[in-house]
Amino acid sequence: MTPVRRNSLIAASLAALGLAGFAYAQIEGNDRGVPPIDSSANYEVPNVAVDISAKSALEARHFGWRLAQRRAWKTLWAKVNNRPEAEAPNLGDGALDSMVAGIEVEDEQIGPHRYIAHLGVLFDRSRSAQALGQAQAGVRSVPMLVIPVMWSGGVPQSFEHRTEWQKAWARFRSGSSPIDYVRPVGNGLDPLILNAAQAGRPGRGLWRKLLDQYGASDVVVPTVQIIRQYPGGPVLAHFTALHGPDGEVIARFDLTASDSDKLPQMLDEGVRRIDDAYAQALRDGGLRTDRSLEPPPPVAPELPEEATVETDTGGIAVPGAASTFLVQVDTPDDPSLVQVMASLRGLPGVKAVATNSVALGGVSVLRVGYDGDPNAFRTALATAGYTVQDTGGGLRLTRPK
Repeated sequence: MTPVRRNSLIAASLAALGLAGFAYAQIEGNDRGVPPIDSSANYEVPNVAVDISAKSALEARHFGWRLAQRRAWKTLWAKVNNRPEAEAPNLGDGALDSMVAGIEVEDEQIGPHRYIAHLGVLFDRSRSAQALGQAQAGVRSVPMLVIPVMWSGGVPQSFEHRTEWQKAWARFRSGSSPIDYVRPVGNGLDPLILNAAQAGRPGRGLWRKLLDQYGASDVVVPTVQIIRQYPGGPVLAHFTALHGPDGEVIARFDLTASDSDKLPQMLDEGVRRIDDAYAQALRDGGLRTDRSLEPPPPVAPELPEEATVETDTGGIAVPGAASTFLVQVDTPDDPSLVQVMASLRGLPGVKAVATNSVALGGVSVLRVGYDGDPNAFRTALATAGYTVQDTGGGLRLTRPK
């Protein structure tokens, strides 16, 4: 691509977001962008402590890893099912070996007959789903755009430059989190449109454009303020978990690192605690999407009483529906999507079911046309075995396995 062509494309993108006045030079440079870890196929249980002795160092390390797998399995089962670890089923080492995708060594000390370590255990999502039981039926958030803001030296930065806070969010494995994070890389146009200033703007028009561009429905702004006592000395960090365009505070807490070398570990712990706060808010019903972020509904022309409308459900003409619902459903694979669409079409009063967005392995959004009272539609869903939750802009359906 020639430089002229590339510049014109960037200018067109900026103009589409109302930012054509920014200089192209502001997005040049190679000190931005940290690709996030792809964690869609793994659950992670970090910081599993083991301390074990054996006849040799190699045997002690082997037993330590086996012990870490057992402890991590109970922790993961309890988190996914929201129940005590004591109730987790006991699995043999062979079964755990088949589910574990890898072991991450966070720190370890190896002696002649002893092994002390903190390990991270990665479980393959597909191979552990059946043993987890409720893993696929758990509540999951709508896609959340992540804008990590770091204050250091009195200056806030997000994607303007590569920061340790952005790196920490890129390292975070979100596979076992109920929050569906959308993590930008931080290159291209990201520094211009996802900066610290935008994180504090209340204007809904630009927010709707940004969320649509990144395929998200809501926004979270995890913030950290770094305070250094003196060069090379202790580092204090104030963490705040913000949600939505108005910056609703979900949680606040402080952490301390003994020196700058421990800063990445402290920030990793901050990310994990912020994720726990968002997850708890989701379970408590406090992570609701602001309805003003939803795009305005299209104005449909009035139809004669007996007229029909065309939908994208195979090109079949159906009677005009009185109400339209956006329905979120878990779709781990293509057959499950086909099954849930067929189930919805079979409900009395449903005139059309179409896909609004498809996310195999995540949460898909369906558009359902219903001819009748909205409360009757909810009753029909409950009768069909669905658990119905109001998301503020639609309905969230789950069905027990």
